[in-house]
Amino acid sequence: MSERIEDYALIGNCKTAALVSRHGSIDWLCLPRFDSGAAFAALLGTRDNGHWQIATADEPRQVRRRYRGDTLVLETQFETESGAVTLIDCMPTHTRETDLVRVVRGNRGEVRMRMDLTIRFDYGSIVPWVTHIEGGLRAVAGPDTLLLYSDVPMHGEDFNTVAEFTVREGEEVSFVMIWHPSEAKRPPRPQQSDQLRQTEQWWQQWSSQCTFHGRYRDAVMRSLITLKALTFDPTGGIVAAPTTSLPEKIGGMRNWDYRYCWVRDATFSLDALMSNGFTAEAVAWREWLLRAAAGRPSQLNIMYGLHGERRLTEIELDWLAGYEDSRPVRIGNAAHRQFQLDVYGELIDALYQARRFGVRMEEYAWRVEQAIAGFLESAWREPDEGIWEVRGPRQHFTHSKVMAWVAFDRMVKMVQDFGLDGPVAQWRAIRDEIHREVCARGYDPVRHTFVQHYDGQALDASLLMIPLVGFLPPEDPRVIGTVEAIERELVRDGFVMRYITDDVLDGLPPGEGAFLACSFWLVDNLFLIGRRDDAVRRFEQLLELQNDVGLLAEEYDPHAGRQVGNFPQALSHVALVESALNLTQHERAAPPRSEAG
Repeated sequence: MSERIEDYALIGNCKTAALVSRHGSIDWLCLPRFDSGAAFAALLGTRDNGHWQIATADEPRQVRRRYRGDTLVLETQFETESGAVTLIDCMPTHTRETDLVRVVRGNRGEVRMRMDLTIRFDYGSIVPWVTHIEGGLRAVAGPDTLLLYSDVPMHGEDFNTVAEFTVREGEEVSFVMIWHPSEAKRPPRPQQSDQLRQTEQWWQQWSSQCTFHGRYRDAVMRSLITLKALTFDPTGGIVAAPTTSLPEKIGGMRNWDYRYCWVRDATFSLDALMSNGFTAEAVAWREWLLRAAAGRPSQLNIMYGLHGERRLTEIELDWLAGYEDSRPVRIGNAAHRQFQLDVYGELIDALYQARRFGVRMEEYAWRVEQAIAGFLESAWREPDEGIWEVRGPRQHFTHSKVMAWVAFDRMVKMVQDFGLDGPVAQWRAIRDEIHREVCARGYDPVRHTFVQHYDGQALDASLLMIPLVGFLPPEDPRVIGTVEAIERELVRDGFVMRYITDDVLDGLPPGEGAFLACSFWLVDNLFLIGRRDDAVRRFEQLLELQNDVGLLAEEYDPHAGRQVGNFPQALSHVALVESALNLTQHERAAPPRSEAG
């Protein structure tokens, strides 16, 4: 059985990523990109679906983990009765092939080690042909080849590869794995010491750009590194998470593939990165976006593949048992066909924020934005599936309308702030019309709260975005009433549920964990309405959910005391960064981070 979701650490190379357990087992790795088939899929099945473990042969007395400073180089220290060793894991960022470097370093005494390797291509379904080569072995099946180099003798056992070796104080034993297309020429054996050093230096240089130096810096820096790790360097796309089908409820069926580029999540990620000194990612994402979104605005996807692919057909992998029997395991995502009105507002807001941070925009970008505004002139009146991608009937979701307001508000501001040309009077009139309608139909004056969808009564944590995007100022009684209503009805043990799930709205059986991003949004709202002590208390409660290396999943199950959902989740880390910025703004004599006014 896989370990708890929060017991994994992340390594990656801005092309793909691996999850490493506390016991030195890589249980998830898609090759060569985030959305490729997994060669190690034990996370969603059994060890026979693929894993690569390097650990002590004897049960360790203690296991400790950390990242090397502000990098994505992972160290796992094992202590046994006879000594101590450190397992160093990384994925080099500067190589053409997809490499994985693992080094065992002796710290004290001598320690017996064991390596267990099970390669299963195509999500644990294909057993490769394994042969020995000079300095290691070669595993091939169809389009995929993995090379494993090491000076440690390896042998086969029941379609697996194993090795046993001893590491003494001051010694190092290394393993280097390389993926390459099976039709390509075999790449040369790399030097692990060079790769390890260069990878550490690459991350240190990237992290040195960070401009955040307030309280909570460690949590913010780890979140920013995680967001960078979720970027797909060849194109500039940003994935929502490196995993698929980690359940929102253990044993449930709310299991989705997040290895794609959500326009919404990417825009949030960009704001967090740009706000802390990282603008190169915004330039790369802008180019990715303009390529991916090319065409009619009415055909804009809510998510795309890493290269901008639009067809993300959803299928179920029936040979995988699922994480702790949470079925089905899905790849692809049928929600890519949904109409989500809010995405248009987030996209335009992201381009507006990029201009504010000095990112140069081509004239073509403004033409795209104008085309989107033209489409929204009528489309904002339509119902949609909303931010949470419900699979029930479309509704007039209040948050969706608010984000349509954001689209026209930012179009007006781009004319005012940057001297761009456009029908600003028309956009201002539509913006004001949306505002009036939302306040009339999306607000319940009896309960003093905005509601999930027009003429309804249910609450929704997405309503917390109302003051964050500037739709209403934080001191507005309607904002305060909404915050208080969400605290009464959607907070469970201090954490915020997205909404009360039901099979009519969702089209799925009810039940999920508390949504971490929404919990951070509540922190922001509490701070903005003047309840700063409450905001700090809730924020620090959320920080306690980070695992030992600072990572967060999508949700938290307060009853089971476990992280749930895909891991690590970009949106959770984005929200952490934004809340930390808000809570430390007063220390730098700057206004809170809201677009109000």
